[in-house]
Amino acid sequence: MTMDLNAAAITDHCAACASHVAVTVVQETGSTNADLLAQVQGGALAGPALLVAHSQTAGRGRAGRSWLSAPGATLMFSLAWRFKSPLQHLVGLPLAAGVALAEAIQALGVPVQLKWPNDLLKDGAKLAGILVETQTGPDGAVWAVVGAGINLLMPDALETDIGRDVASAPWLAQMDRNALMGALLNRLSATLAEFDDTGFAAFTERWNQLQAWRGEPVRILDQGKVLLEGRMAGVDDTGRLLLQTDGGMVPVMSGDVSLRLAQ
Repeated sequence: MTMDLNAAAITDHCAACASHVAVTVVQETGSTNADLLAQVQGGALAGPALLVAHSQTAGRGRAGRSWLSAPGATLMFSLAWRFKSPLQHLVGLPLAAGVALAEAIQALGVPVQLKWPNDLLKDGAKLAGILVETQTGPDGAVWAVVGAGINLLMPDALETDIGRDVASAPWLAQMDRNALMGALLNRLSATLAEFDDTGFAAFTERWNQLQAWRGEPVRILDQGKVLLEGRMAGVDDTGRLLLQTDGGMVPVMSGDVSLRLAQ
């Protein structure tokens, strides 16, 4: 078992669906997403590329929020993928990426659920976050960069810095990190290829099977203000949240809104 990430070792664990992904591992960077977006913009990528960092100094989540991590405790990576579909067809991609990671982690023996739009929960607390950003290359091709941070271990000091309950996955932390990264990359690569062909509709039922808070009373918040209240009813074929309200079923686009359990 090894805790050290190594590009050649990760590649050794790649299935056919991920065999064309160029893998790079760096000791430290600001943000793996930002690095790959810059490479796309500069025309530096010939094909799909995975960037894994032992440490990130400027990791970020949705809506510009910081993503706090600790070296060795968090698996942090981004995957740049070129799509044949136009940009407007990538709606729902963050949810499909969530399905990929959740299914991969469950296959490794850790039960997780999905919180709309793109968090993975374990025992009701956040285990992983996903950030998907798009970029057009110099040739006009559409790329998406899927970034993820997975809490393998949760040092007390880091949990204090984050300021809320977070989950960890000690079972995954005991795995060979290269085998773990390979398993995640395989599932993610297969998912992105499928999504490019089908859009989110092929993932709707899979997402709904993995959803957290099914039937629970929830609130939609925008900058701390309650916009809507209702019961969690899953997502539709475009990835919109379906909220069962007193006035009927209401679809919600993600944007910068947040989903919370009603207290």
